[in-house]
Amino acid sequence: MYRKALAFALAVTSSLFAQSTAQYKVTQSYALGGDGSWDYVIPDPSNHRIYIARQTRIMVVDERSGKLVGEVMGINGAHGTAIAAKSGHGFATEGKGGSVAMFDLKTLKVLGRTPAAEDADAILLDEPSNRVFTLNGDAHSSTVIDAGTGKLITNIPLGGKPEYGVSAGDGKVYANLVDTNDIVEIDAKKAIVTRRWSSAPCKQPVAMAIDKANHRLFSGCRSGVMAISDYSAGKIITTVPIGAGVDGAGYDPLNHDVFASNADGTLTVIHQDDADQYRVTQNLKTPAGSRNMGLNPTNHKVYVASAKFGTVPEGSQAKKPVLPGSFTLLQIEAAPSAQ
Repeated sequence: MYRKALAFALAVTSSLFAQSTAQYKVTQSYALGGDGSWDYVIPDPSNHRIYIARQTRIMVVDERSGKLVGEVMGINGAHGTAIAAKSGHGFATEGKGGSVAMFDLKTLKVLGRTPAAEDADAILLDEPSNRVFTLNGDAHSSTVIDAGTGKLITNIPLGGKPEYGVSAGDGKVYANLVDTNDIVEIDAKKAIVTRRWSSAPCKQPVAMAIDKANHRLFSGCRSGVMAISDYSAGKIITTVPIGAGVDGAGYDPLNHDVFASNADGTLTVIHQDDADQYRVTQNLKTPAGSRNMGLNPTNHKVYVASAKFGTVPEGSQAKKPVLPGSFTLLQIEAAPSAQ
């Protein structure tokens, strides 16, 4: 009888947990200013910092105060940042230089540069191998760098144009290929592609996040969906609608929420009921153009970059310029509620 009662209680608790959701709101707005556009927003939880690429430099922000604590200067086309805490190094991709700048995490001084490839864009650290992997868009490759020395190890051909990727922490790295609508698996030690699978019905997969406990990948797609993969099986299991112009994604294992930051001025929140069941619970309004985000997995806060934009002549294909001094970092938090 006791066992039956316990099993029933656990089943009820599991059901209630699956239905539990959190509603999110902007709790802080940090005016950082500075000229130029931006790209990846990368939290460093252990040092309470946030790294934001700003074309010619990397802004370093104290996440507790929202104040600028310094900048990594002289970055030739800044895109992504990877933090290698064990070696005390940071790595920033230089898209215009086709290289990676290694800098000191304490002084923020550039220590050296490693040749990468054309359109060096996203970058990530794989802790088990202590290697940094760049994702080089136009070169259709990934550059592998030793995180301790900054030395080039090799370049891996990917067979398509990579956008963002993640480390699974088990010897594998995953990346989206935006032009071929594929997801690739890289063996971090062997530095080779070991598997690939289609992201269909998702088209143009760009942003990526990971749920390591359930072996799930979340690919934010420009076709307006979040594609969820079982990376053990190497297949898409479902898709969920998101806003337009996604460029950032995150997964919070505490609240079981997946995020997509979109250029249309929304942060789509998707709740994970279980490993295979997902539903949109919120489309939080953000400023138009706020398509880059970072998630701190320790304080469960989402950071979204935003700014005000100028105008361009009618019919022009040029991007609207960022108005000087308008760059702002939004802090978004959950307020628990039940549905």
